Amino acid sequence: MTRTSLPDTFLWGVATAGHQNEGHNSASDTWFLEHTTPSLFREPSGAACRGYEHWETDLDLAAGLGLNAYRFSVEWARVEPEPGLVRTEALDHYERLVDGCLERGMAPVVTFSHFTAPHWFAAAGSWTAADAPARFAEQCDRVMARFGDRIAYGVTLNEPNLEQLLQAGAKLPPEAETLKARMLAEAALAAGSEGYASANVIPAHLQGEFQEAFTEAHRIARDAIKARRGDLPVGVSIALADEVALPGGETRRDAKRAAVYDHWLREARQDDFVGVQNYERIVHGPDGEVTPDGPLNGMGTAVAPGSLAGAVRYAHEVSGVPVLVTEHGIQTPDDTQRAAFIPAAVEELVNETTAGTPVLGYCHWTLLDNFEWIFGYGAQLGLHEVDRDTFARHPKPSAKAYADVVARYRPVRSRS
Repeated sequence: MTRTSLPDTFLWGVATAGHQNEGHNSASDTWFLEHTTPSLFREPSGAACRGYEHWETDLDLAAGLGLNAYRFSVEWARVEPEPGLVRTEALDHYERLVDGCLERGMAPVVTFSHFTAPHWFAAAGSWTAADAPARFAEQCDRVMARFGDRIAYGVTLNEPNLEQLLQAGAKLPPEAETLKARMLAEAALAAGSEGYASANVIPAHLQGEFQEAFTEAHRIARDAIKARRGDLPVGVSIALADEVALPGGETRRDAKRAAVYDHWLREARQDDFVGVQNYERIVHGPDGEVTPDGPLNGMGTAVAPGSLAGAVRYAHEVSGVPVLVTEHGIQTPDDTQRAAFIPAAVEELVNETTAGTPVLGYCHWTLLDNFEWIFGYGAQLGLHEVDRDTFARHPKPSAKAYADVVARYRPVRSRS
């Protein structure tokens, strides 16, 4: 591995998300669902990592790893907790976060919607409501008006294909879909609305309708962002496993790709880049998915450092645009596994860029062990542990492993 393998502009970052990190996002749809009975969520997010308070500490941790990029989301529910009620103090906070990144030499990579939305939005029809794209565009515009001149990349939506990926791979047991339906029905009843849904909690029979809605929202949001700043690179990030076929498994692999990824990769042809979020490799045999021999990650699939390069390659082949790795990591309680996984995966990624695939940067998921949606605090993907009582951050060996990788590739820069 050499420093000359990547351009000086290559981004080395970490990815975070507001609801998972900040805590007490009480005006959001996800918070409402966490407190619905029954709930698909293992536990409420509560204080999360108290990132809303400790954002400077977290930026210092990221900068201390030698990173030059920091991905975070602006929580719409904090900015507009009620329709038309815009909290300037929330925008002030995110503006300080942007400026804090720049002061530490890190490019702000902003996600405009990382799954969560305001509770009122979910109760009024969520993303399939007729006015949903316009509402989202208004939020994007107010964010851009405040600090859009200082951000490096804009991600409209985070993983709008997640539910298709979960269903195609049967990642959740059938009873989870039943529980989801009961939770959403109770949430609608409690909210006094006809229905209720959130971006990562969508009933199976509504997947097609939501895909159309997300697509329209992405397009209109992109236009709103570009209207404020035409030179800002804008894209959508998608969940993308590395789908590999054994002899006889090609038809199954291709069907999975068509059902889960290809719509968004074709959509990305109109964007400046496509965000790839990769966590696993799926191996297809003639009779279904195959679990190879060897160690498994917390998702029950093989530990495969080359999965990121494979996902990036496919994303570019279909979309034709550059790739920004907006998330990559490994779910495991064994940090020695993570510390070995990161450099191996990055080496494969660098080989892929050397072969000609344009990659803009790499953001590891995530800085801290945080709230992992329906799995609560039971899944660990962070470079730092968080004491659930004191909220002190403690680096893991993987933090140093990532810092070492960055130091090996990133050119030494003068701070003058």
